[in-house]
Amino acid sequence: MEFWHFSETAYPYLPPEDTYESVRVQLPNGVIDPEKAAALWDRYLKEWEVADQAGLNVMINEHHQTATCLDPAAPVIAGVLARSTEHARILILGNPIANRKDPVRVAEEMALVDVLSRGRLEVGFVRGVPYEVSAVNSKPVMMSERMWEAHDLILKAWTTHDGPFNWEGRFFQQRHVNIWPRPYRQPAPPVWITAMTAPSAGRIAEHGHVIATFLTGFDGTREVFDAYRAKCAQLGRPVPGDDRFAYAALVHTGRTDEEGLAGAEKLMWYVTANKVPFHHVQPPGYTPYFVRAAGLAGQRSAYDFNSMSLQDMIDGGIVFAGSPETVRGQIERFYERVGGFGHLLLMGQAGFLEHDETVRGIETFASEVKPKLTGLSATAAPGGAEPGRG
Repeated sequence: MEFWHFSETAYPYLPPEDTYESVRVQLPNGVIDPEKAAALWDRYLKEWEVADQAGLNVMINEHHQTATCLDPAAPVIAGVLARSTEHARILILGNPIANRKDPVRVAEEMALVDVLSRGRLEVGFVRGVPYEVSAVNSKPVMMSERMWEAHDLILKAWTTHDGPFNWEGRFFQQRHVNIWPRPYRQPAPPVWITAMTAPSAGRIAEHGHVIATFLTGFDGTREVFDAYRAKCAQLGRPVPGDDRFAYAALVHTGRTDEEGLAGAEKLMWYVTANKVPFHHVQPPGYTPYFVRAAGLAGQRSAYDFNSMSLQDMIDGGIVFAGSPETVRGQIERFYERVGGFGHLLLMGQAGFLEHDETVRGIETFASEVKPKLTGLSATAAPGGAEPGRG
């Protein structure tokens, strides 16, 4: 099993909650103290370097116009990490390519980072969260279709080496595609794509990409992973290895259960601070009509985080926290319940979890938990995706 340290690089120093409507899109950037932001970036970069030194991989993402994530340009940070880390694979999860106007630029950025890291890059593509439709002046309709066309264009740009080609698609038109440099890893860097529901899994399985899901708990994760496996069976392919499946959870490993739970309580800031009005959560056209109707009717999802305690989230497989032995047991139970997976994305920093606490959590997990889980995924292939399979 592979393990990835992840921080969403939040700016936690917010005004009283009753003084603003939304932590995303609308919160004025005058709230930001540039000195505090610079200090936060110093520590976040250092924490990824600590993870590298401890034998973990690193994961980054990007968001826009929000205090929950100070990284609006993941390729920039990936380029920094390509030079400041030595061994870790670098995962971007992900590039919101349905919201990017120029997929060829994404192909160029990722190829450059792959060269800078000498082939350590893993490229995640995401449709993009609903909050950011207005923030990037995108359209909430047909985002999945735009994402997949952008995906196809990027992969063709990575793997075409005999001169320019022309692209005339439904959403993107390019007269002259011939990226320099091409990726270091041939034929292309490994590709990951996120899915939060089972219907999204089939097309990811068709391409053989890694499928990743985030805070979906036991049942939601099993549904997504089973849909991927079912599509592979339908296509007559072998049962996919554990290396095709990734899960992200909030994780804090303490020296004792009490220390681990105390750190996890601080990680809960990620849930409790996410104040967003419904019109940003469900812009018209982003989700199917029946999902939007259920939200308007006040029906909550299976995991309504705002109503859940830390213990509820641990019981649901959304948080792994406690002593090394406790965390190991929680991960092993999750592995069995979802039918296996080969990548655990460890969201090990959020809110007011301080630098020393974050580092201790990373190092304790790496030294006390990882060695006992590395052999758990017997079917995982080393080094990411097979050549030609993303």
